[in-house]
Amino acid sequence: MTKEPRVWQRMLSGRRLDLLDPSPLDVELDDIAHGLARVARWNGQTSGTHIFSVAQHSLLVEAIANELNPDMSRAWRLAVLLHDAPEYVIGDIISPFKAVIGDAYKAVEGRLLAAIHIHYGLPPEPSAILKRFIKRADRQAAFLEATTLAGFAREEAIKFFGRPEPLPRSILTYLEPWPVMEAQERFRARALEVTATPP
Repeated sequence: MTKEPRVWQRMLSGRRLDLLDPSPLDVELDDIAHGLARVARWNGQTSGTHIFSVAQHSLLVEAIANELNPDMSRAWRLAVLLHDAPEYVIGDIISPFKAVIGDAYKAVEGRLLAAIHIHYGLPPEPSAILKRFIKRADRQAAFLEATTLAGFAREEAIKFFGRPEPLPRSILTYLEPWPVMEAQERFRARALEVTATPP
């Protein structure tokens, strides 16, 4: 008799998150912060003593988004900060591999993001305008990470991520990879700060 494959991930909080039918009730900030701080961007192919984590990337993207639109609502800030949150469960698959495996990954990622959004009182799917805005900030972050940490030449990075927009030098402070526990705590603290702000 064949056993059904296990499709849930046990979290350190004790929650079991089902990948096929994730429940917003099983989403916990501590699990998200813990997981994202331990997932490496660029498949770990970055310079520095520490990995450049998805938690740190998320904070970088939010900082860039804040420069692009300082008047963002709390909902937009949360959506930006959580744009890669599904990766606390499924890891950060590099873009070339996503292109190889196709829609299966995107479907799982979409279900997880919807559950995370509902947990935080956001619409399950961001609006088209918000998606475009997140993509804009995300591509700016990718350009900076690529040229500062991942060995890309400027012209090569422009080809893949677009021409960078003017940003203050303070943004560069987000590009020095942090130790895991610092990334975890800074992501957690920022998420709590954003959720505590008025809508």
